[in-house]
Amino acid sequence: MDKVRKPFQGTWNIIRFNWHFYALAIVLAVLVPLITDNLNATIRLASLFLVVLIYLATLVSLGISCYIYDFSDLYKLTWLDKLRFNDGDKMININAGFDETSELLRKKFPDSSLSVFDFYNPEKHTEVSIKRARKAYLPFPGTQRTSTNHLLSASDSADKIFIIFSAHEIRERKERILFLQELKRVMAYHGQIILTEHLRDTANFLAYNVGFMHFHSKKEWLKTFQNTGLHVVDEIKITPFVTTFILEKNGFKS
Repeated sequence: MDKVRKPFQGTWNIIRFNWHFYALAIVLAVLVPLITDNLNATIRLASLFLVVLIYLATLVSLGISCYIYDFSDLYKLTWLDKLRFNDGDKMININAGFDETSELLRKKFPDSSLSVFDFYNPEKHTEVSIKRARKAYLPFPGTQRTSTNHLLSASDSADKIFIIFSAHEIRERKERILFLQELKRVMAYHGQIILTEHLRDTANFLAYNVGFMHFHSKKEWLKTFQNTGLHVVDEIKITPFVTTFILEKNGFKS
């Protein structure tokens, strides 16, 4: 399954799409000792400590990212085996401008139909990392451009809807609620939404320090689900750093 991905593809993507952060870390690590070289011993020691922290935080972040994206079961999709899938299922995969999973889903579920939607909006999603990713990778064949409040799909038509590392790009709560309400409209009565995200929690703080603020907390997600009438029927921890919520319409249990 994961042969679609090259060795260390996840780590390499992080570095090349976010190279400005690593360049800044190197510049700071070089400049801080130079600037403080002629100052007193206490300041020089503090600057050395700061440099060590910068290098340590960078190495820890890359190491954990390598574990998550290159060595865990994340992109093997084996964590999906605990869910019920049927031949002929109608599936939707939704991304925010960078799609690493549609080809994997197509190979894992060859007897299902797969529609892919991209809600990337350059006016709202201004992160330079996404722009670099879009230049580096072609979209999955047949990908349809869409918006967060309107999918070009019939009501009650999708058996499985995947949102893998894309929903957090919707920064405003109101827009996230409208987005999930639209997914609820499209989802079949017996269907499920599979939403995979990093969370703003202790594990991701240790992994990405202030970068964990880019994610939403579990409390925020649960509040969003409640406001859209979606029910969490299962929660899968792929790693300590990645959580998948399995959502169904209220009133239905698989």
